[in-house]
Amino acid sequence: MITKLYLGIALMASVYLYYSDASSASEIKYLSIAEIQQQTPLQKSIANGKDVYADFCVQCHLANGKGDGLNIPPLDGSDWLKKKRSQIIHVVKYGQSSEIMVNSKKFNNIMPAPVGLSNQEVADVLNYVMNSWSNKNKKIVTADQVALVKP
Repeated sequence: MITKLYLGIALMASVYLYYSDASSASEIKYLSIAEIQQQTPLQKSIANGKDVYADFCVQCHLANGKGDGLNIPPLDGSDWLKKKRSQIIHVVKYGQSSEIMVNSKKFNNIMPAPVGLSNQEVADVLNYVMNSWSNKNKKIVTADQVALVKP
């Protein structure tokens, strides 16, 4: 009985966290099976990438994608994301430990590689980030492109 209670609480908390970026519960939109089947590959990748972002990236880059502005660069509106496609794939796959310039500001912090991500998950999280907040990039990142990037 206690286990079921804890499981229920955990489930409710995870649902809340998953949808916490919506300003109210009335904004949550549930998709029908037909709508899910009609999604483009980019839309499916973005939806999967949202989960990867929640698991690996939100702790530092925050739910709004703005980072902390001091040590963690923003993803929202990042010129670096727009200009450095192969480098962003490399960073997500292998981490980052050198200085970068994002929106004319230097950042020199370590980003550890997210352990255990498949090439598809790397592509999905990049598609999510590159199409969230103020970012709009309709050119999909594929698992094949991710596989080509080596250390």
